[in-house]
Amino acid sequence: MTKYIALLRGINVGGHKKFTKAQQLEMLSSLGYENTNVYLHTGNWFFETSENKEEITQNISEAIQIKFGWELPILVLTPSEIENILENCPFSEEKKVKSYFVILSEKPSDRLLKEVSSIQYPNEEIIIIDNCIYFYASKGYGRTKFNMNTFEKKLNVKATSRNYRTMTKLLELSTTL
Repeated sequence: MTKYIALLRGINVGGHKKFTKAQQLEMLSSLGYENTNVYLHTGNWFFETSENKEEITQNISEAIQIKFGWELPILVLTPSEIENILENCPFSEEKKVKSYFVILSEKPSDRLLKEVSSIQYPNEEIIIIDNCIYFYASKGYGRTKFNMNTFEKKLNVKATSRNYRTMTKLLELSTTL
């Protein structure tokens, strides 16, 4: 059995795609996963299974499609992958704790990375390393021009974002399964 963290994008955000924590735990159980937990209610799932990432993604996607009719990005990571993302953050510790981590479904092609690397906004720092966009906004996230959907389309990948506090909590909770 391997520990995994599934990150679902776009549930319970702004009153859309309501999916209660109890429903999320019930779904994890119905999929046969063990040692399940849900952090917050915005799609941070912890569990153990012998399935591989592709099987997990497909099974969760199908279950959500059947129950709610939604299609949404689901990214499955191991605790060590979350740890690597945090450790590879290129920002100073002061900036890191105020950063967002846009996790990509895969590492984009070098050609697409080159095209996207020219996108810059005042007071915002965007650095892409492997399968993560590290994003820091000196004036706060709510006032940014950064748009995850734009990067997702231009890089031709699925993505979901979490702030530093959530990322560190994901790592902490993943060790307590």
